[in-house]
Amino acid sequence: MFFEGYGYHGASFEQTYRCYPASFIDKPQLEGGDKIIMPPSALDHLASLHIDYPMLFELRNAAAERVSHCGVLEFIAEEGMIYMPYWMMENMLLQEGDTVRVKNVTLPKGTYVKLQPHTKDFLDISNPKAILETTLRNYSCLTTGDSIMVAYNNKKYYIDIIETKPSNAITIIETDCEVDFAPPLDYKEPERQAPSVPISKAPAPVEEVVPEPTFNPFSGVGRRLDGKSLKHPPVSSPASKDKQPGGANDMPSAASTSQSTRQSQGKLVFGATVNRGKKETPNQQPAKDSKQEEALKKEEPKFQAFTGKKYSLKG
Repeated sequence: MFFEGYGYHGASFEQTYRCYPASFIDKPQLEGGDKIIMPPSALDHLASLHIDYPMLFELRNAAAERVSHCGVLEFIAEEGMIYMPYWMMENMLLQEGDTVRVKNVTLPKGTYVKLQPHTKDFLDISNPKAILETTLRNYSCLTTGDSIMVAYNNKKYYIDIIETKPSNAITIIETDCEVDFAPPLDYKEPERQAPSVPISKAPAPVEEVVPEPTFNPFSGVGRRLDGKSLKHPPVSSPASKDKQPGGANDMPSAASTSQSTRQSQGKLVFGATVNRGKKETPNQQPAKDSKQEEALKKEEPKFQAFTGKKYSLKG
C-alpha cells in the first residue's frame, strides 16, 4: 500500500505512515527515548533534500489534534510503517495501525524547560537530577504539553513538559538547558487550620489585690523580766486602733487614761508597774529608836547618785 507523498521528491519531507509500537521488533532501547524507526524510502527522500542534521520530525495525529516531535534511530522499518515508543503513542492518543503524519522540521536549541512529575515518588529517588540527565541523553527534542517517560529501577516515571524556551518545541542535543521542577501532580499542600473564633468571650478573671502589710512600730506584747503577768493589757498601736470599728468598748477607761499619762504609748514595761509611786517593801524593817536616828544624823552623809544633793570630797 502506498501513502500520500510516497516516492515524491519535493523541497521538504512529509509522509503519512501507519504506526506500531516498538515491541513489534526487537528494539527495546526505543522505549528509553524519543526516536522512531522509519522505512528505507524515507532515507532516500531525505538524502535528496538539504536538511539540517540531526534529523528532527514533527508527528501529527489529525484525528486527536495532537502534535509532538521526535528524532530517528534507524531506517529499517517496512514500507508504509513506522515504529514508535509505546509511551509516545499513548501521549499522542494513537492505537496500533493508526495513521500519523511525519514531517521534517528544524528546531531551536533549548535554553529552559520546566518539568512536572506525575507522582511525588520521583523526587524520592536518591539523585533525580542525575537520573533525568542520563535519560534525556536519549532524547532529541522536547515539546510543551508532552509527557515523557523516565525508567529507573524497573519502574516508569511520567513527567509533563509544561514549559519550554525559546519556543514550544526545542532540541536538547548539545545544548546547555536550564531545568526547573514544578510540584508533582499528586502533591497536596498541608491544610491550614483556620483560627477558631469563640462564640462568647468570657470576662477575664479579676485578680484579687492583696494589700501590702504596713509597718506598725511597737505593736508587740510586753513581758515582765521577773516572769509575772502584766496587770494591765499592752498598749495597742495607733494604727491598730484606727482599723477597729467604733463602739462602746472602744472608749478608753479612766484607769487606762491615767495610765497613758504616766506611760507613753508604744513603750514596753520592764520590771515596775504603772503605779510607780507606791513601792512595795516586802521586808519592812521596824522603826528605829530615837537614839539610832540621832546617831545617824551626826554621821557624815554618804554619796548618793542622782539625788540632787551636793557633797564635799574633803574628809
